[in-house]
Amino acid sequence: MTEKKNNPCADGTCRVPTSQRLQTFDTSADSGDIGALVSATIDEQEIKVPMGTTILDAAKSLGIRIPTLCNHDDLCIAGVCRICVVEVEGQRTLQASCAYPITQPIVVHTHTRKVRQARRHILDLMLSEHYGECYACFRNNNCELQALAKEYGVDFFRFGHPEKPRHTIDNSSYSVIRDMDKCIQCRRCVRTCIDLQEVGVLEAVGRGKDTAIATYLDKPLGDVVCINCGQCINRCPTGALRANDSTDEVWAAIDDPTKHVIMQTAPSPRAGIGEEFGLEPGTPMTWQMNTALRRCGFDMVFDTNFTADLTIIEEGTELLIRLYKNLVEGDGSMPVPQFTSCSPGWVKYIEHFYPEYLSHVSSAKSPQQMFGALIKTWYAQINNIDPASIVSVALMPCSAKKYECNRPEMCDSGYKDIDYGLTTRECAQMIREAGIDLPEMPKSEFDEPFGTATGSGIIFGATGGVMEAALRTVLELVTGKKVEDFYEHADIIPVRGFDGCKYAEITFPDELGPVPELIAHLVPNWDWLKGVTVKVGVAHGTANAKKVMDDIKAGGKFSQCHFIEFMACPGGCLGGGGQPIPTTPEIRKARAKAIYAEDKAYGEAGKARKSHENPAVLRVYGEFLKDGPCGHLSHKLLHTEYTPRGKYIG
Repeated sequence: MTEKKNNPCADGTCRVPTSQRLQTFDTSADSGDIGALVSATIDEQEIKVPMGTTILDAAKSLGIRIPTLCNHDDLCIAGVCRICVVEVEGQRTLQASCAYPITQPIVVHTHTRKVRQARRHILDLMLSEHYGECYACFRNNNCELQALAKEYGVDFFRFGHPEKPRHTIDNSSYSVIRDMDKCIQCRRCVRTCIDLQEVGVLEAVGRGKDTAIATYLDKPLGDVVCINCGQCINRCPTGALRANDSTDEVWAAIDDPTKHVIMQTAPSPRAGIGEEFGLEPGTPMTWQMNTALRRCGFDMVFDTNFTADLTIIEEGTELLIRLYKNLVEGDGSMPVPQFTSCSPGWVKYIEHFYPEYLSHVSSAKSPQQMFGALIKTWYAQINNIDPASIVSVALMPCSAKKYECNRPEMCDSGYKDIDYGLTTRECAQMIREAGIDLPEMPKSEFDEPFGTATGSGIIFGATGGVMEAALRTVLELVTGKKVEDFYEHADIIPVRGFDGCKYAEITFPDELGPVPELIAHLVPNWDWLKGVTVKVGVAHGTANAKKVMDDIKAGGKFSQCHFIEFMACPGGCLGGGGQPIPTTPEIRKARAKAIYAEDKAYGEAGKARKSHENPAVLRVYGEFLKDGPCGHLSHKLLHTEYTPRGKYIG
């Protein structure tokens, strides 16, 4: 029992993600390092590696490719698919290289005839239970099983092939569809759901040939506690999991002359969609995508960053109201810390697992839903368009956004605020279907009146971005000074980065500015914030959200926070369940680099980088939301409420 408690791998399943085990090995280590290193010879190449390094990792450092299926950089070791087998001299049987630790000098052969035959037989066995036509699969040409079948010369079904489906496709979820006829039981989805996200919807049940990947009591995915994050989709090597695609409905709307079809685009797809067209991760396609979407037939292309800025104003104002009620009036009806609400996967997570904390969640809708409400009210009014004829489409990096736009309470405009949510992958497919090569498109701007955004809206796509955007605005509104006086170039570095849980403190000076006119009706002055230290937190991925929530329950340091940003997906939205496949820590870092580069470019071009400086947002308050942030109309259209039962009400 003691060994299992202290050793995360003692139960046979390592909980340390592969990405945290990868190392760069110094093959020229001198004798002073010999005590910590073990010699290995792989395909006649010698190397010294730290004790316990797997054969797979050692081979990677030598540039030797060993095929894998169950292995993934984000996930713990499983060693179940066996496609990575290698021959170790002195061993009677082939060994799974992903799970074989090097603890003594060994000689390894990775592509002998015996190894190649074993891998071919493993593939043949997988294909004998894999039903489906590749041409009709959304993973066609991006399927790891298909690629390996080609690599190993599979030209017939050695052990037969299913003649008809054995499972019913589960399309009960707005976000995720399961086709278990394509499942190869690599358990990536199980490890993603249990270890990476700590939700635990999927598990392996049965033994031997009866083993299957299933939900609790084999219920439909729409009836269990799935948070719709789609992280399982991003790590499934085949087409067993996919997003619930609504592109046919969007095409039908575009082809209907009576419909006015608009598209809003979030920041993260712009940093990722290039990967669908063969570009390196982190190649921004913002302006080319605008042109491509118009050529697809969308009547208007708007920038979701506009409502990201609007969200900051509404959510930041709500935070100030909460602080005033708690610090000045002693009113705990709006408790702190305030939690962000723009990640629908996180919202569903807290509804399922921590419903007693729902009063801490900001009532502000996500930027997607705020946009939908404004499109079918103010935008329809100023353009004399019947809201019933507007089809509002959102391009998001997230599969959970599909669920969010279908929540029954998201209709405060009098209509369904957002009609369809598209993932980055689905949008790329529409662009290809229209015969468009995205990288070759000329650049064009967003359409007005929702084409003006700031750098703060852009950084929403990365973990810590919402917090940084909020702090830029709150610091300037309260102090009357530029945020650059506190942080160089307005870059609030303490909340950036990919650490799972981040904590930061910001102390207001003793001299504060006047209350801006926009929110003067809410608080009389800032005297109550003089010298106050505001404590903030950031968590990405629901496994990290769980750590923060459990810390709060235990009265830890996060319970002392005033504001905490939660994102359901690793890396934030840029690692969303609708982003291009594959995803790895390095790919997510590249996408984040693109997002921060665009924010920086706004500053270099003399454009606004703070949400409260967005002239289009100020215009909305001046012409439409005239009672200001968190006012009656903005609360009706841009906010939700929570009941004690943990359900939204409009």
